[in-house]
Amino acid sequence: MTTPLLGSRTLDRETARSLPPGSRLPTLVQTFLFAGHRKTFFPRLRARYGDVFTIRLVPGSRVVVVLSRPEHIREVFGSSPKVMHAGEGNTVLAPIMGQHSLLLIDDDDHARMRRQLMPAFNGSALRGYSEMIARLARAEVGNWPTGEPFKLHERTRTLTLEVILQVVFGVTDQDRLAQLRPLLERIVAVRPIIMLGGFYPRLLRMRPWRTYLEIQREVDAILYDEIATRRAQENLAERNDVLSRLLAAGILSDVELRDQLVTLLLAGHETTATALAWAFHELARDPELLQAGQRAADEGDDDYLEAITKESMRLHPVVYQVGRRITETVEIAGYRLPRGTTLMAAIGLVQSNEQHFPGVSEFNPDRFLGANPPAPGTWIPFGGGARRCIGAGFSLLEATEILRAALTRYDVHAPRPEPEKAQPRNVTLVPSRGCEITITPR
Repeated sequence: MTTPLLGSRTLDRETARSLPPGSRLPTLVQTFLFAGHRKTFFPRLRARYGDVFTIRLVPGSRVVVVLSRPEHIREVFGSSPKVMHAGEGNTVLAPIMGQHSLLLIDDDDHARMRRQLMPAFNGSALRGYSEMIARLARAEVGNWPTGEPFKLHERTRTLTLEVILQVVFGVTDQDRLAQLRPLLERIVAVRPIIMLGGFYPRLLRMRPWRTYLEIQREVDAILYDEIATRRAQENLAERNDVLSRLLAAGILSDVELRDQLVTLLLAGHETTATALAWAFHELARDPELLQAGQRAADEGDDDYLEAITKESMRLHPVVYQVGRRITETVEIAGYRLPRGTTLMAAIGLVQSNEQHFPGVSEFNPDRFLGANPPAPGTWIPFGGGARRCIGAGFSLLEATEILRAALTRYDVHAPRPEPEKAQPRNVTLVPSRGCEITITPR
């Protein structure tokens, strides 16, 4: 059953007075600041109101309680998924990802779907993907321009899209790849204004929403044809791509498969590409760290390469927050919060706290090595609990192989010494100049 949003129409005065303090700016202003400036908006609100504060966002001036203490966030992640609905918090994505998307379903449906998907993302399956990813990484990295500045983020986005096409979707036919690439590039470039169609379905009849859905239908036709073709093959057990593994399990319907493929595309493309861009952004500005990364790439030290990615995700959180909608009254952080409240775990606030990460503004992969890793609940780029990102291991594997392919081949330099600022791109925070770097052969 859907839980109504707690907002201006469902919030009584007594409950309003018991909520955590927060901004009194108009809802539209708060929504604008959240969408476009959350990396500065949230720290200002925490400095003024404390570790727990309230904001209001469209639609319906919904009540959002923001949490920035690890113990409060652990309580949310550790609570029953029947009480903390993540799917309801993502309903804006329904027209894009589909009703069966792992990100949109809750309760028993989510547990069932997650169980069915997990075997395609566990340890043995991941080992089967590594050589395919490495091959694609070496091919793309070999085409990077040398001796002149270029925007690396564009290149990492191209590469992670290719990984999804061939390693996740399992498409290797060159004609079909040529057909899919431009369509998927337009799908993954979804803008926040398109997402409004999830809140206001009437918009889907008009452009640009209708145009987006038309492209989506073209992609769907190809995906359904690929699923049908693959189902008829007798060698599924010999294939290593994610789609073939899911088909071999024989559990999901065509519609469910389609929704999970699009979800993996949208959730796994921009995020990994951006984390990699930020990692190269930092290595290009620190010769000692670059040398350490190159040494790890040369020697097969995957732990250090993975630590580079983890520190990139800490210092530059790609996704700044995740949400849950509560289905019954709960007590969190000393506040009794009514059914329908949206809880928002502020990943960016936790990971930028000096108490959890001494020298918090420094890029230091060594934090993730040795006997004293970050305390539980302080590094949470993949969320946590029953809703932790199912592709976390895949993302770290992919980033490790791409770092290896580039660092064994190139020196990396920053054409300008000043660091790039983070700017919002849809739901992610990306380098403002596209991660400008210059590479030269080693």
